[in-house]
Amino acid sequence: MFTGIIEQLGTVQKIEKDGENVHFTMQSDFTDELKIDQSVAHSGCCLTVVKIDGSEYVVTAILETLRKTNLGTWKIGTKVNLERCMIMNGRLDGHIVQGHVDTTAKCTAIANEDGSWKYTFEYNTEDVTVEKGSITVNGTSLTVVDSTKSGFSVCIIPYTQEFTNFHTLEVGSTVNLEFDIIGKYVAKLFQK
Repeated sequence: MFTGIIEQLGTVQKIEKDGENVHFTMQSDFTDELKIDQSVAHSGCCLTVVKIDGSEYVVTAILETLRKTNLGTWKIGTKVNLERCMIMNGRLDGHIVQGHVDTTAKCTAIANEDGSWKYTFEYNTEDVTVEKGSITVNGTSLTVVDSTKSGFSVCIIPYTQEFTNFHTLEVGSTVNLEFDIIGKYVAKLFQK
């Protein structure tokens, strides 16, 4: 479980294909605190640490993960939002995040709002957002500003803009989405 509060940006150092799997070598400042078999959210996608070497560690994405996320677009040098799993006796500053990406979305607009930024996204699933509800974009816990049938917008404060990979997004960028876990269960109950 995660909170959606990004700890730091990591950088993709190496990408190796192994059959349908892809191994990503990541660099981060907290690598020395990691251990093999630990879960780390990478732009919202929970991946398991399989190797550690100095300030670098390796995680593996299987084909299902590559199909559901934007990991297949990563290149050497890509900046990735990183969050270690939450500690159960700590504060839940964001919202409950599983690290299970539901789908991807395209950024359709970025507006500078004189001190903040408004990002608009469109997606192609039947998942729903609600205004003032929670959404996770590239692993970042955010509040929905506007909600439509297949899209939403969020506003980003300067701290989030600087310390997450939001500053690397452009119109057309693909992001990972995890919809609110409670909202997903409520929607499924209403479908029945």
